[in-house]
Amino acid sequence: MLRLEIRLPGVPAAVGGLVEESLPESVDPLRERLTAWLAEHLPQGWEELDTPEGALFRVHLDDNPAGRELADALCADWPDLAVRRDHLEREDWGAAWKAFFTPIEVGGVFEVLPPWLVHERNAARQPIVIEPKMAFGTGHHPTTALCLELFGELFATGRIRTGMRFLDLGTGSGILGIGLCRLGLTGIGLDIDPQAVCCAAENVLANGVEGAMRTAEGSLDSLSGDERYDVVVANILAQPLVAMAPHLAARVAKGGVLILSGILAEQAEGVAEAYAKTGLERPAVRQSGEWAALVRA
Repeated sequence: MLRLEIRLPGVPAAVGGLVEESLPESVDPLRERLTAWLAEHLPQGWEELDTPEGALFRVHLDDNPAGRELADALCADWPDLAVRRDHLEREDWGAAWKAFFTPIEVGGVFEVLPPWLVHERNAARQPIVIEPKMAFGTGHHPTTALCLELFGELFATGRIRTGMRFLDLGTGSGILGIGLCRLGLTGIGLDIDPQAVCCAAENVLANGVEGAMRTAEGSLDSLSGDERYDVVVANILAQPLVAMAPHLAARVAKGGVLILSGILAEQAEGVAEAYAKTGLERPAVRQSGEWAALVRA
């Protein structure tokens, strides 16, 4: 396992991806550009820490040709930044995740927690058990948390209901699909990354929702031509969301819910405009720090 640590001297980091209220509203340009680069190349996520020396970005990659190539690309694209590269043995990787992955309650409805803390779960919350593997989605990043918060709110108002069918595009760890299953929905999680699909399938089993959620490798073209869903959620990136706008909008059933995430706040209006042009009602913007989600409900 490779661990990369990137330091931005003098730039305070966002804790858990959320900018503290005491920080200035403007985002440091260097940090903003680095965040955009990571979002494009690392959809599985990364860790951000606030240290006395400034912002620390931590990335974990498989120690294989693809992982090493990505590490080399990061160093090449950011030659002026201090990038530390370490090799972690498997047991060190597991210990690092146990230290970082703490339970998190989201939206007053869900609790995301690792398998080793299931016995400590909050009985008043819907549990989502995630085995951390390459951080394909743990609920700690705002892009994921925003979606789960919206699920809870829309379920409380009846816009998301038991018995509905969902499409989770870019499922990653399966966390969003599993959350919808906890609310009584059924559906499918798609991802173009075979590692993510394998990870999602394992988490579906761990949560006991294999009868409600199917996982598959692929994108929208792997669905049947006329299949539509009551809830469509895509936590990807702004550029592919814009590119697939007509095709993704066509998968939303009449009167259905569309939730889009993985979007930097500055990109939100452009993505919303792309979906408004498809004939859907213009999505509303929900922001958390420098990240945003769009919802059409």
